[in-house]
Amino acid sequence: MDRLPREGGFGPRRPKRGRLSRSAEFERVYRQGRSVGNRFLVLYSFPRSSAGEPSDGPRLGVSVSRKVGGAVDRNKVKRLLREAFGTLAERLPDDQDVVVVARPEVRELAERDGLEGVRGAMAELVEKTVAGPEGAHP
Repeated sequence: MDRLPREGGFGPRRPKRGRLSRSAEFERVYRQGRSVGNRFLVLYSFPRSSAGEPSDGPRLGVSVSRKVGGAVDRNKVKRLLREAFGTLAERLPDDQDVVVVARPEVRELAERDGLEGVRGAMAELVEKTVAGPEGAHP
């Protein structure tokens, strides 16, 4: 009996839409992008058009270190960051790549205020990013 590969089981995997997935993409945003921060998060942003890539909406990369907590806490923070970004992405240019780095204090914010607290912290940074370079550091 011939065995056929399962649908999507073999072959190259495609990244989920709207996310940064490769290390090189993160590095480009860290090195060439601008950053803004607050007590809970640091947001790095870089326009993809500068890198010669197509613009099909802002893309998000998330970095949550072990300083934030154990795996359960880190995954909860990552889920909340992605969900918050989904509601705020429309404020950013379509060609923007964004990396959000969670600071350890974000765990307490997530536990205390949930999605609304994380969304508020991220909204503050998105507004600073959209406002322009006077609020950002190279």
